Amino acid sequence: MSELSLVSVIITTKNEERVIEDCLRSIKEQTYSNIEIIVVDNASTDRTKEIAKKYTDKIYDKGPERSAQRNYGMMEVAQGKYVIYVDADMLLSPSLIEACVKTINQSNNIVALHIPEIILGKSFFSKVRRFEREFYNGTVIDGARFFLKERFIETGGFDPKLSGPEDWDLDKKIKKLGKISLLSFPETFIGIEFVYNFIKEKGINFIPKYTSIFHNETEVYLKKYLQKKSYYTKSFDTYIEKWGQKDVDIRKQLGFFYRYIGVFIEKKKWIRLIMHPILTLGMFFLRLLVGLVFIKRKFKKYNFIRV
Repeated sequence: MSELSLVSVIITTKNEERVIEDCLRSIKEQTYSNIEIIVVDNASTDRTKEIAKKYTDKIYDKGPERSAQRNYGMMEVAQGKYVIYVDADMLLSPSLIEACVKTINQSNNIVALHIPEIILGKSFFSKVRRFEREFYNGTVIDGARFFLKERFIETGGFDPKLSGPEDWDLDKKIKKLGKISLLSFPETFIGIEFVYNFIKEKGINFIPKYTSIFHNETEVYLKKYLQKKSYYTKSFDTYIEKWGQKDVDIRKQLGFFYRYIGVFIEKKKWIRLIMHPILTLGMFFLRLLVGLVFIKRKFKKYNFIRV
């Protein structure tokens, strides 16, 4: 039997004592055995590093933003043939790494993977965001997380000038080197109860169809959610200038039709809209608010330039 290739899991942190242990435990209990865990911290002042030391001795300091942290971990520290980056408030389903390795090895053209992501939470808007996120898996709204390390390095990594669309930017560079595939590996949760019990407590009362990443964020509330989206929109202009307004992906990612209609109806996804009318209304209400945040920022910038 051939030796398993090493997979490097990079976690970026900053004051994550509330969630880091659950994330690390979900990695430690993977069905795939040859994994190194790398924590790239940004000057945490809480117990983040102390907790991380129970699971790995590969803990580093790097800033100022998550793009620089990820690049450092994935290009300068990682020893694996494959690299995957996750946030501290994420959990990996038990066979995720195994599924990623098997999938990326199916074809020489596959160099990176989109991974289905499920948002946890019991509040109404958490359920709405969970519903919405499922429409984005494998689309240009998504962002690859699992890579052949050598191909990731060829791209130059994440653009540190971007904070928000940096994953879209990376996908565009990766696509020049090969194919990004959507992970579609059946999930069973056989043998490991930790993650399944955890997500049940957080509002998921079903076993996901495919291996997934779970977002263990705080409950989704409007004010905090819109503040987060407002921060991310600050890099949109830089992203557009880099690739051009006529770029096909950008026209989908930031244009009205695809972002508000196309991504929700393509490939018969419109059926889900009809089956869940309340969640659909909540989702479009959120999308409307996010759109207004974007317009407001553009209006302020225009007035500032005029002055």
